[in-house]
Amino acid sequence: MKLIEVSNRHQRKAFLDFVDVVYRDDPHYVRPLDREVEAIFDPAKNSFFTHGEACRWLLINDESRVIGRVAAFINRRKAFTYQQPTGGMGFFECIHDREAAFMLFDQCRIWLSKKGMLAMDGPINFGENDINWGLLVDGFIHPGFGMNYNPPWYRDFFESYGFQFYFEQVSNHLDLTKKFPERFWKIAEWVMKKPEITFRHFTFKHKDQCIHDMKEVYDDAWKFHENFTPMDESTLLRSLEKSRSFMDPEMIWFAYYNGEPAAFLIQFPDVNQLIKPLHGKLHLWNQLKFIYLRNKKRMTRSRIVIMGVKPKFQRYGLESGIFWHLNEKMKKRPWYKEIELSWVGDFNPKMRALHESVGATFAKRHITYRKLFSDEMAFQRSTVIPVDTKEKALRDERPSAK
Repeated sequence: MKLIEVSNRHQRKAFLDFVDVVYRDDPHYVRPLDREVEAIFDPAKNSFFTHGEACRWLLINDESRVIGRVAAFINRRKAFTYQQPTGGMGFFECIHDREAAFMLFDQCRIWLSKKGMLAMDGPINFGENDINWGLLVDGFIHPGFGMNYNPPWYRDFFESYGFQFYFEQVSNHLDLTKKFPERFWKIAEWVMKKPEITFRHFTFKHKDQCIHDMKEVYDDAWKFHENFTPMDESTLLRSLEKSRSFMDPEMIWFAYYNGEPAAFLIQFPDVNQLIKPLHGKLHLWNQLKFIYLRNKKRMTRSRIVIMGVKPKFQRYGLESGIFWHLNEKMKKRPWYKEIELSWVGDFNPKMRALHESVGATFAKRHITYRKLFSDEMAFQRSTVIPVDTKEKALRDERPSAK
């Protein structure tokens, strides 16, 4: 077996096509669009290259057949915020062979070590964590768009190599054919009567303001999380522009308190239902097929990608108000039967409680692992977001004593 760095068109194609070997007989797998995967490794299309770097490899057997692939990357904005400088690895695929898997892991470790890293997380993305993040360990059913899917045996590869459980990611499903809990709607009705609280959905006409509002809420809502980095507006804008062909502006909602951005929710239709028959290709015929399937309303699922509430507005019931408006719009789209709420980490107990309050049920579990490069270093799991972030925020806003 030998490793080859991906550096030409033929190798890039082999990197993309290897998934057909691994998932040939898997009815649930959805091959991502080739151009979306390639964009992650294109400095002209991925803004993370402005503060990071990436490399990928193929593993070839003695018969010159591809038997594995992997990528390693460094996000320098985050790498040095951890206890140990930490890089990432992902896009891992391998035949059912532990020796082959370990060779791929070794290559990532060696490459990252040479660049000053002392640990690596995986499998993760060279980009935001709303896509391609974590190893699926429970719930091997249809994957939502952007959610990692893999064979069950990958877990043994990671844990046998020495990757340790860094944090858990749970995705829950909400059955739209069932009623929301009555208590939830009572809170929503109470919120709706307050004139200082208003709601509106995203529009491309006002996209710049909407993105600015998202960033304001996100940066405030997540600032107490370990290794927080502010949202990049340009990255978000590119993501929304790329999603124009299937996104629904009335699935993205904002809450305002006396005009101040206070909360937001982003939901996307599950475009995996459209791209599954395209097998990763988006040539002209498949583009026409995509449009046909979209117009036939073949997307019956959606995915809530992220939700944020400024700490000082927590316990104002803004989540209930957003869900009320969202539910009203979903009533006009009866072909949608299910919402995936994904993903929420075990470091975010408040969001997990929200999932329970709307009647969502468990669907999938992913694990993000961390591998320390030295046994002498102490391993620490991801820290939990404090439940008292509202009080912390209020304290931060109070003037200090002179």
